Amino acid sequence: MIALTAAEIADITKGRLAADPGIVPASVVTDSREVVAGSMYVAKPGENADGHAYVGAAFARGAVLALTEREVLDDDGVPYPAVVVDDAVLAMGALAAESVRRIRAVRAARGEQFTVIGITGSAGKTTTKDLLAGILSRAGATVAPQGSYNGEIGVPLTVFGADSGTRFLVIEMGATGIGHIQYLADMVKPDIGAVLGVGTAHAGEFGGVENIAKAKGELVEALGEDGTAVINLDDARVAAMITRTRAKVLGTTATGAAGAAVEARNADISESGHPEFDLVLPDGGPSHPVRSKLIGAHHVTNLLAAAASAFAAGISGSDIAASLSEQSPASRWRMERTERADGVTIINDAYNANPESMRAALRTLADLGHGRRTWAVLGAMLELGEDSIREHTAVGTQVVRLNISRLVVVGREARALYISAIQEGSWGNECSFTETADEAYELLQAELQPGDLVLFKSSNGIGLRHLGDRIALPPQAGTSATTAAGPAANEGNELL
Repeated sequence: MIALTAAEIADITKGRLAADPGIVPASVVTDSREVVAGSMYVAKPGENADGHAYVGAAFARGAVLALTEREVLDDDGVPYPAVVVDDAVLAMGALAAESVRRIRAVRAARGEQFTVIGITGSAGKTTTKDLLAGILSRAGATVAPQGSYNGEIGVPLTVFGADSGTRFLVIEMGATGIGHIQYLADMVKPDIGAVLGVGTAHAGEFGGVENIAKAKGELVEALGEDGTAVINLDDARVAAMITRTRAKVLGTTATGAAGAAVEARNADISESGHPEFDLVLPDGGPSHPVRSKLIGAHHVTNLLAAAASAFAAGISGSDIAASLSEQSPASRWRMERTERADGVTIINDAYNANPESMRAALRTLADLGHGRRTWAVLGAMLELGEDSIREHTAVGTQVVRLNISRLVVVGREARALYISAIQEGSWGNECSFTETADEAYELLQAELQPGDLVLFKSSNGIGLRHLGDRIALPPQAGTSATTAAGPAANEGNELL
């Protein structure tokens, strides 16, 4: 991170300094277990615990400063060194904004470029972020989020990983309401903004899909006239955002949509489920073959968004295509494939789920399953509001129509999916319902056979990714999964 003294931190955050003004933290963390020597620990109220309870632990691990919402005393009644603010999360945002401003100023004074790229969409943000970071890292020092750090806490943490040596800063932007992406965009002021798609996840929170589109479009609205908006023309709601930006538009398409500048021609899927296409860029040159190592046709949208964003950042077409063809999945539980020694194949795509990503994963399962017995182990898609029963019912119907061999539905939240599959297919033993992941584990352990192909898919909060991990282990090694969460962090769940 850039060097900021405790006094500067207090000034930027409009906080009260209760520490040596010359202290210069070397890093920022929101989880006391991640503290290293020289860290600043941000104590904030969390979903499960109050971070202020861990201030002492943070200093014991080497913290030199805390950002708190109240004074915290040690065992001797002495206040820990801190900057005390009204809202720790908003203070993080202010520090991130100033960090970006200073990095731009320092690099500009040296005659060096600094490019910030924002990525949003209802699905595919993390995969696109990983792909783009992989491309850009070949051309210069690149900072990108860990996992799915894409909210009001994760974005500042990503920014704090950058300094004046950073050439590219990739920011993943999620939201649960209108105004959230505008807040993040105002913080980092992106030069390039990519919108992948508008889905129905979190529709209940947003008050409808049109509000989701309104929120996603805040990214391209934030771009200046010298910026670039990467627009997925294959999504009508995203395509409509062209009128909402002053920036140059790079439209992407895998379907031949008119007006596209970046296109996937001759798109196909290999026998192993990997997307393949010829990448066309607006450089006047020949197309570039892309043979991705990702799994699933739906990743073409993500590959195109990464390609267009990299092109806007000045990367050559040949370098873009080469990187896209070499990269394997970088983040866990996103079409993560494991081959067991006994011939069972696991596809763990249970980090997040919405109707669009669920349909895409099931189509991939069907495409890969020719000549094999296929299993769909599915949990609930959360935060769909009044559309929940209808959307789960539609997924159950799709499972039957795709001729998936076996369906295991886990948890009462997804029971509508189970019922619709039975009604659509009049299934017997082909369709199973379990109350818990442990019950599903026992069923799978008893019935999986060599050659079976198993997909795990659910929203993050359901936790089927851990069941997928257990099944991916050798049968005799399966153990109960445990989930570790930071005492003060709440960035584990991916925002829309």
